[in-house]
Amino acid sequence: MLSINSIKNGIVIDHIKAGLGIKIFNYLGLDSVDFRVALLMNVESSKLEKKDIIKIENSLDIDYTVLGFIDPNITIDIVENEVITRKTKLNLPEKVTDIIKCKNPRCVTSQEAHLPHVFYLSDQCTGEYRCEYCDNAYTAK
Repeated sequence: MLSINSIKNGIVIDHIKAGLGIKIFNYLGLDSVDFRVALLMNVESSKLEKKDIIKIENSLDIDYTVLGFIDPNITIDIVENEVITRKTKLNLPEKVTDIIKCKNPRCVTSQEAHLPHVFYLSDQCTGEYRCEYCDNAYTAK
């Protein structure tokens, strides 16, 4: 049986859709840190059947907007002295900047490289975002 100890102080990223843990792990650059990190994949879950979990024995400045965009069902637990002191449930962000790029060749962002790629959430149920400049659709889910 696999056993991963609890962490004393740090962050637990929980309820990650199975298979997305490695994407988040890489996005956060956890492959090159010098503190303890655990990436658990395909862990049994009563809610999701299977899920991924990341345990980080350190504090990090994490962009919750990006994580919510990758998987809006994530829960972030802040752990102090082996006790969860804060729990944050993520959602799809209302607006994302420079996370996705507009694929419309006629969009102003294709011509003006200095402009940020800004998308707003147009449909929470489908995860659809629209470019702020040309209204081109992008579906996150």
